[in-house]
Amino acid sequence: MKILFYSPLKSPNHPVPSGDRLMARLIVSALTRLGHEVTIASEMRSFMRSSEMQDAFEAHMADAAREIEHIKAEHSGSSAPDLWFTYHPYYKAPDLLGPALARHFGIPLINAEASYSSRRNIGVWKASQEMLLDSLKSAAVNLCFTRRDLDGLQAAMPDARLELIAPFIDSEPYLKRAPRPEPGRLVTVAMMRPGDKLSSYTALVESLRLIQHPPWTLSIAGDGECRQEVEQAFAAFDSKRIEWLGALSEPEIADLLSRGSMFVWPGHGEAYGLAYLEAQAAGLPIVAEAIAGVPEVVEHDRTGLLTPAGDRIAYAEAISRLLSDDAFRARLGREARIFATEDRSIGGAAESLRRILETHVR
Repeated sequence: MKILFYSPLKSPNHPVPSGDRLMARLIVSALTRLGHEVTIASEMRSFMRSSEMQDAFEAHMADAAREIEHIKAEHSGSSAPDLWFTYHPYYKAPDLLGPALARHFGIPLINAEASYSSRRNIGVWKASQEMLLDSLKSAAVNLCFTRRDLDGLQAAMPDARLELIAPFIDSEPYLKRAPRPEPGRLVTVAMMRPGDKLSSYTALVESLRLIQHPPWTLSIAGDGECRQEVEQAFAAFDSKRIEWLGALSEPEIADLLSRGSMFVWPGHGEAYGLAYLEAQAAGLPIVAEAIAGVPEVVEHDRTGLLTPAGDRIAYAEAISRLLSDDAFRARLGREARIFATEDRSIGGAAESLRRILETHVR
């Protein structure tokens, strides 16, 4: 099939790395593996950070009207698509293109990782969510990556056609390197942004302060607008304990993970967290909080340890346990590698997509 793919929050071609961009690329790759011809329909972003951005919303609507006409012309005749695929429409980034263009071309529409929250029915976000509900209802199928999202959509739109597909990664870059964990080396890979990311960094600092023995070091890969705040949070530690690596390329991250003994990241607000799957593919056990979508990608006591949300003492104790029990840490690491590279492989996800398309798209 000819598939037009659109991600209103962040295009697969966006220059700034993030989990959202990565998942968009992974979906395109999985569809391509199935033999489909996938084209990025538009680079237009509809992001609205605040519910009070009425001017931005109106500007996005005007841009969308022009973009719709452009796409109609570009994909007319023999170039007409067979399917529209939207990734991650939600209240801050509505899909202003897909529903209209699907109707114009007379083709089915698929939403993936849509999310709805009645608490966000304020200001311009309310209009975004009304559009989302219409799209959910008319879509051939809506793909959910977590049980939490599926339950939320089912409650908001009981008639919507929903399918659950587990988060996945392409593990090839991590399988190229054999795990060679360095004793006591903790690893974190995360952007430095306000909100949940900064909250997780702060929680990590508070837990690490509680660990006196055995010794540890922390390698941090990531950058962003809150770099200064994150560095200040870690300032109380001996500078030899913290390694600041900045933003790294995928091969560099794979190499870093191969040398870690565990991956530490509380995971506040994570939809699920592809970084957890990447770390597990490299053979690292995870220490995270049982919060948000994290339990969808980390299996407690099999591939890592999940602690109660907000419990800094329990989080510190989990890290200490893995630092002091090499056999247990190694067992979790082996299971983590199997889980990420077999249970959550891009090949398996492609087959799930094949089944879903055969069921819902005719």
